Amino acid sequence: MTALDRYQALIDARREQRDALGLDELNSDRWSEHAPSYRFDPRRELDANLAEIATLVGPDDHVVDVGGGAGRVGLPLALRCRALTNAEPASGMGDEFLASAEEAGITNATLERAAWLDAEAEGDFVISCDVVYFVREIDGFVRKLDRAASRRAAIWIWSPTPPARNSRLFEIAHAVELVRSPDHRELLPVMWEAGLLPEVRLLPEPFTWPERIEYPTNAEEAVAFALEDVEATGAPGAEERVAARLDELFTRDGERWIPNWRPPLQGLLITWETAGARS
Repeated sequence: MTALDRYQALIDARREQRDALGLDELNSDRWSEHAPSYRFDPRRELDANLAEIATLVGPDDHVVDVGGGAGRVGLPLALRCRALTNAEPASGMGDEFLASAEEAGITNATLERAAWLDAEAEGDFVISCDVVYFVREIDGFVRKLDRAASRRAAIWIWSPTPPARNSRLFEIAHAVELVRSPDHRELLPVMWEAGLLPEVRLLPEPFTWPERIEYPTNAEEAVAFALEDVEATGAPGAEERVAARLDELFTRDGERWIPNWRPPLQGLLITWETAGARS
């Protein structure tokens, strides 16, 4: 079995599990539905991780953000480079990206409404953040990153991956072990098979996400919160299983019930000089 076979087997197994449980397909429609929650102030102060990415960007660079969503990563970089292109297939994400850029007065950012394998965008620096977990044709994906960047390419992922951070709760609610998404253990061998030899940098800060919701304040709200987090609302037996484990799943902070099933995630920056830089 090749590295690509192993990668694709995980993608297929996760898709089959979601189908068996009646969960929504992870496609552009789903990302569009949740697009507003991925929109951030492009002019915010950079956190340490994004500041690390920004060191790879020069003022004369054309940056391509592959699957850049609403511009959470790309638009702050647009303020630090000559031009930015977001290759993003989800219509809702693209709409949020354009609106965010206009609101922030960013005029050098453009949108190509296309999945990466169909996109025409090329640049000096090409980056993809939190996308590869869902890409079945990963060999073509990484090869195109290498071809499209004249100087450097990068992939920003997390270990464990964000889709896996609810794995403990998922197992309780759905009564089955979560099939994880492929991560660096599968990605790096695919890249090696493709002839790419990237370096792997540990990013300085663990995964954080601004909480835009109110935490539960009682047991009933806590159960509903947990079920929604793993798409288990209405799943047979899920409410009873979660309710029986509330003391394990939540920590009390005054009146708030804080979820504690999410492990810290380590950011990984996988980056390399591309074929254009080497020629």
